[in-house]
Amino acid sequence: MSFPAPKPEGPQIPQHLLWTLDSQQGPVRAVRFNADGNYFLSCGADKSLKLWSASKGTLLKTYSGHGYEVLDADSSFDNSQICSCSSDKSVILWDVASGQVTRKLRGHAGKVNCVQFNEEGTVMLSGSIDGTVRCWDVRSRRNEPIQILDEARDGISSLKVAQHELLTGSVDGRVRRYDLRMGQLHVDFLSSPITCVCFSADGQCTLSSSLDSTLRLLDKSSGEMLGEYKGHTMKGYKLDCCLSSKDTHVLSCSEDGHVYCWDLVEGSLSLKLPVGKAVVQSLSFHPSECRLLTAMEGRVQLWANEPETEETDT
Repeated sequence: MSFPAPKPEGPQIPQHLLWTLDSQQGPVRAVRFNADGNYFLSCGADKSLKLWSASKGTLLKTYSGHGYEVLDADSSFDNSQICSCSSDKSVILWDVASGQVTRKLRGHAGKVNCVQFNEEGTVMLSGSIDGTVRCWDVRSRRNEPIQILDEARDGISSLKVAQHELLTGSVDGRVRRYDLRMGQLHVDFLSSPITCVCFSADGQCTLSSSLDSTLRLLDKSSGEMLGEYKGHTMKGYKLDCCLSSKDTHVLSCSEDGHVYCWDLVEGSLSLKLPVGKAVVQSLSFHPSECRLLTAMEGRVQLWANEPETEETDT
């Protein structure tokens, strides 16, 4: 006589609040885990950028040098440098340890919405409301970009870099994928202004969110629509979306104070995470663990798939 096999446990999703911190920097415009998930960055409306310990939520350093609110940031793979961008039209390269500005790059004609290092940390890419993506050489002292991508017909809201590929989302309703090695451009038209784009962890798909309150999962090579995710509210704000670290779930900020989490394959809503009573501005999924950062007004929260147990001395 045999017993039925135990039902396999489904993928875990972060739903337990571990801590909340007041960042003391006005409304937080973006939160970003670093490459290994041990630290995170918060971008403030008060012109500051802050580096935190992800496990404890303790402040490690504050970076001041922008002239207006900081909109996005990224840390290099070796955690030695940070890049950030701002409404002041500038991109700043920081030395993590000293907190000093290494370089301040100007060239965009409007506020810079998004910035990211390439995987080697040798190039910074920045996307602006002026409709261009500018590529900056981190190692040289040149103040001019090494390349300007100006195919967008409206502002660049989001960009992501993975190996030799660059993904951009624009207010013109188009997701553009540049193969930087082959010099090729692929365009998908989604009709509504794009607020955020990202690659799946396996590199096969792209996810984009737009102001028609819809997330779309596309096959990267063919552009075929693989899934649509709805239920959240995104009509007037530039809000983040992402995939979980194992590509099991699709997550999005929402204007109704929740983070929505859908099963990637089935498209069904798995979780509606109550963050608070205001717009959830930004989120970031841990690169390897089931942990999620959310930002609402001046607060940053860390969520996990199970409550943290108190360690007891024996």
